[in-house]
Parts: sequence; structure tokens; C-alpha cells
Amino acid sequence: MTQVDFYILAAQTRAEQLLFACRVVEKAFSRGNRVLIQVDDESTARQLDEQLWQFRDDAFVPHTLLTASDAPADCPVSISWHNDPGHHHDVMVNLSSQLPAFFSRFQRFIAVVVQEDQVLDYTRSHYKFLKDRGYPINNIDMRLR
Repeated sequence: MTQVDFYILAAQTRAEQLLFACRVVEKAFSRGNRVLIQVDDESTARQLDEQLWQFRDDAFVPHTLLTASDAPADCPVSISWHNDPGHHHDVMVNLSSQLPAFFSRFQRFIAVVVQEDQVLDYTRSHYKFLKDRGYPINNIDMRLR
């Protein structure tokens, strides 16, 4: 069964959500995981693509947009806004307002929650859906750290 982690941040903006997601993805990649980052649209995907190259001077997270025609099939980190997770099945970082139908094929599902009304609304909905179906959920409250 998919392990579910909700990282709850004190941050209030989507920019802070993306920055934290970069750190989570870097950590997962450094542990040998293959990661799919799911977002709502191509614009957010491209913004995250740039941020993954720049979020920290000494960081290197090889990644690609899932639909890029020149994307290597074995790239360890992909960013997608589509309904096809490609070859991924290890870790999903969901930054989308939707809970993708394919989330359960992943070993681990990560949501990054910021204190912004729209994000709180959809992550609460995702939480309830997952809890009602018996998924093991870990709440990691970063506000306390």
C-alpha cells in the first residue's frame, strides 16, 4: 500500500511550496528514488523546472519535463501535468490541486501543504479521501521545527 506523507509548512505562498518541494525531491533523489512531481499545468511545470536548477548552488537534481521530446526515459526526476505518470512508480510529490487517479501505483505519495486557502482546501480533500480508504498517513508538521 502507498505510504502517504503530508508535509505541513508554516509558509503561506506557492513559491515557498515549490521551494520546499525542491528540497524534498533532492533528498528523495539522493536516496536513489525515482520521483514524479505532479503539477496542475505546463506553466507551473516550467517554473519548477527552472527552480530545480537554481534552488541551491550546490544541488544537482537531474530532471526533465515528462513530455519533453528529448527527455531520457531513465531520467530519475520528472515533472508532469498530465494523466500519465510515465515510467515512474517510486515517489510522487503532488503539487496538483487534483489527486491523480494513478497515485496508488507509487510506493510513496508526498503532499506539500502551505497555509494558503486554496491549497488547504484541496489538501484537506485529498487527506480525507486517502484516510477514508485506509492509507497509512504521516503528518510531518514543519511548523514545529
